[in-house]
Amino acid sequence: MEVTYHWRGDFENGEVNALHAEGFGHPVLADDWKGQVERHSLGWVCARDGDGLVGFVNVPWDGGTHAFILDTLVTARARRQGIGTRMIAIAADEARAAGCEWLHADFDDHLRASYFDACGFVPTDAGVVALSTRHHAAGGPKGGACTRQGW
Repeated sequence: MEVTYHWRGDFENGEVNALHAEGFGHPVLADDWKGQVERHSLGWVCARDGDGLVGFVNVPWDGGTHAFILDTLVTARARRQGIGTRMIAIAADEARAAGCEWLHADFDDHLRASYFDACGFVPTDAGVVALSTRHHAAGGPKGGACTRQGW
């Protein structure tokens, strides 16, 4: 399978919605991915083969020195071929070219080797506050206000 990669590549919302549903195990939604990435992202990477969109990664940023990897997705039929690794390398190159100094990613434990070994990320101390009761009910991190620490 020959895969081509496109920084800020064209895509249809339905393609990313289907890929997101497959990757994260939920029903296909009707999210406006184009509107979201055009408003909030430095860019995104689309990976395509002859059958369509096989990968996508979103690269939102703070408008300055920090970019973030979100929604790294590769369709099941194309996994384990280095597509995710290549998309993240492109995202890193493009973020660097835009003047970003840091590229952040969070991920589930089973993806540690992919991000640390294949993509060059290093472990850091970080924190997260769950703002949705859905995450609390699922056993996710318990959030709290900064005032709990006396700030």
